[in-house]
Amino acid sequence: MLRLEDQSIRLCDRMPRRSFMQIGGLAMGGLSLPQVLRAQEQSGKKSSHKAVIMIFLAGGPPHQDMFDLKPDAPDEVRGEFKPINTSVPGIQISELMPRVASMMDKFSIIRSLVGAEGRHDSFECCTGHHFRSSQPQGGWPALGSALSKVKGPVNPTVPAYIDLSHTMAHNPWNIKGPGFLGLEHAPFRPDGRVMDNMTLNSISNTRLTERASLLNNLDRFRRVSETGLTDGTYDGYTKQALEVLSSSQLVEALDLEKEDPKVRARYGKDSPKVLNYSLDKGYQAIMSRFLLARRAVEAGARCVTCSFAHFDWHGDNFGHARKVVPLLDQGVAALVEDLHERGMDKDVTVLVWGEFGRTPKINKKAGRDHWPRVHAALMAGGGMKTGQVIGSTNRLGEEAVDRPVHMQEVFATLYHNLGIDVASTTIEDNNGRPQYLVDEQTPIRELV
Repeated sequence: MLRLEDQSIRLCDRMPRRSFMQIGGLAMGGLSLPQVLRAQEQSGKKSSHKAVIMIFLAGGPPHQDMFDLKPDAPDEVRGEFKPINTSVPGIQISELMPRVASMMDKFSIIRSLVGAEGRHDSFECCTGHHFRSSQPQGGWPALGSALSKVKGPVNPTVPAYIDLSHTMAHNPWNIKGPGFLGLEHAPFRPDGRVMDNMTLNSISNTRLTERASLLNNLDRFRRVSETGLTDGTYDGYTKQALEVLSSSQLVEALDLEKEDPKVRARYGKDSPKVLNYSLDKGYQAIMSRFLLARRAVEAGARCVTCSFAHFDWHGDNFGHARKVVPLLDQGVAALVEDLHERGMDKDVTVLVWGEFGRTPKINKKAGRDHWPRVHAALMAGGGMKTGQVIGSTNRLGEEAVDRPVHMQEVFATLYHNLGIDVASTTIEDNNGRPQYLVDEQTPIRELV
């Protein structure tokens, strides 16, 4: 097995590459790429290219300081931020989010989101199910894995499910995988260090020597592989795997050197040290991931996930929010604007949310604690009806008082936007039993 790490290489078409693959493993839990391709072909699913980009805000973002401000609440609830007007009359959001506010007609806010389990875990945001509930053997699959199973790949050289998140120190926050569907439907995860290496600011003689050595090794590997194909040692799926490795489509999608510098600048600069503890824990504000998500979808991905920073602010809620939320605002606004400019807004749904909300009452450390009773989500694209707020909370932001929206309704909406009827679509678990994708099977009526 030849492993490619942190190297710039050139394949047979002489295009520059950044190594984010392990030949034979493809960063998918050790499952060989030929096995992945074989499993995908067996699904036999073809469709138009609808997609989802989910941005996971690990820790539970404070809805009262972002999307559901309470300026008339008492001091211990209201917080330090003021609401500002948006491009849609009557809708206000936080002063920390002026870019989203300026294009509110392209977004919808759900202020009455319910059904959170209350765990510090991405499980519910990835699968739509509670972790503690009865699960089929092997566990529930994530949305991207379900799409991989039901729809198959758009392009055989591009995985249907791509996770661009850093590995986070709190393991339950990491984006979930295929559950009972098996490793062939696991997310493709480009290594974080390699992604950082996609843009080279300087190249030393040592690194050039390393790259030359890698090139020789790769050429040798390809010569041996091609011999195996000629004499019948390898099957057609191995041939297809080699085509993936020599294809430029996915590699170029994840190479930001290929992007217009003006577009890159719109997304803002990466901020690995956005919080004083973020760098070594994986809680980084990597703005370029939003752009990579769009590029991955263009290349053929059906579902792209991306974590952003960290929101578990039991202390200094407002200081942390001043650092993180404006960056989120810039990245999300740039992504949605980009999708509209490229004519992708009807096909690509963007979802921004975390696992639960924060307490209305500010604690003694100027923080907000866990609050699973209600939280908020931001949605865009997917051909949805935008420029609206769905639901409301009471005067303190404690609970939904109008149009509670269950988290599974969000999933039903995502599947609807993807052309999947959740009332009739099932996937078989490890015991051969058909399982519905979600229990709440009605999309959010205000959006579709």
